[in-house]
Amino acid sequence: MTTHVWDYLPEFERERADILDAVDTVFRSGQLILGASVRGFEQEFAAYHGIKHCVALDNGTNAVTLALQSLGVGPGDEVITVANTAAPTVVAIDGAGATPVFVDVRPADYLMDTTQVAEAITPRTKAIVPVHLYGQCVDLAPLRALAAEHGLLIVEDCAQSHGARHHGEPAGTLGDAAAFSFYPTKVLGAYGDGGAVLTGSAEADRNLRRLRYYGMEHGYYVTEVPGHNSRLDEVQAEILRRKLRRLDDYIAARQRVARRYEEALADLAAPGGLELPAVSPGNNHVYYLYVLRHPQRETILERLREQDIALNVSYRWPVHLMSGFAHLGYAKGSLPVTERLAGQIFSLPMYPCLPTGLQDKVIGALRTVLGSL
Repeated sequence: MTTHVWDYLPEFERERADILDAVDTVFRSGQLILGASVRGFEQEFAAYHGIKHCVALDNGTNAVTLALQSLGVGPGDEVITVANTAAPTVVAIDGAGATPVFVDVRPADYLMDTTQVAEAITPRTKAIVPVHLYGQCVDLAPLRALAAEHGLLIVEDCAQSHGARHHGEPAGTLGDAAAFSFYPTKVLGAYGDGGAVLTGSAEADRNLRRLRYYGMEHGYYVTEVPGHNSRLDEVQAEILRRKLRRLDDYIAARQRVARRYEEALADLAAPGGLELPAVSPGNNHVYYLYVLRHPQRETILERLREQDIALNVSYRWPVHLMSGFAHLGYAKGSLPVTERLAGQIFSLPMYPCLPTGLQDKVIGALRTVLGSL
């Protein structure tokens, strides 16, 4: 049997009764769209973060797009972000009509290099989208200072950081708005697509509720600007309500898996060789992914495949070099750290119900391969 980086079936077997009860609850409710389950999840997800407003949406990509639009970001504006991220971050900025502008990431933790942001600001800059990558937070303090100085907005991309904290503050509560994805692999994952935006702004909340419903407030009448059909499904909302109660348990389980990896591989780590994940000061890392780095990655992956161990690379293709974004004008070499990482990083299996035996298999195989290089 091939070992993969993620598998929902062990968790489903453990939680099957609750998941099926969630489905039954919705089907018996008499309301399948924007009903009690969506409202309940919005209230509970906002309360978990200690923030006023949550608007549940159909996916994380639209969460970024609608968050930007709700704050007035659109055509003619520039949005600063990173290229070491999943393409949907940048697709979403483009979807809002804005122009993505990239800065590089730090070589230690792969997060936005906030020291480069000031130089990237132009008269057209309207917002910054820091990506809380792999399960830990960008330090937003310098970005908030820049935002205050230049009148900019901050929209956090929290697709990979549910429950993560920076100096005790939850990811998603430190900017003007925050976008979440509930894609099944996420720390808080649905059984299909889902997303949400958190914000402390009542105006942004009202805008988001219009934008997710065609631009309508009451009946079939578009009040201000056309919106989208971006509603979270009632079934997914009810499943997420149940799973939200277990989010801290999921995080603790992921952290246990991460500790076992670190204990098993620490003696092989060396500069210029295997690099383990670095947790930045003040961060509580929730390990959406457990990302390693090695200059001979392709050899490692090939030899592990021979042992039926299939690992992921997040991300093999930097967004700024994708042909779909060639119009932005970034040449190879323009983001050297991002480009170097793209050739060296890879992810080990990481999910709360990862069987110990499978983790041991991966550790043993990886140690053997590393020892032969």
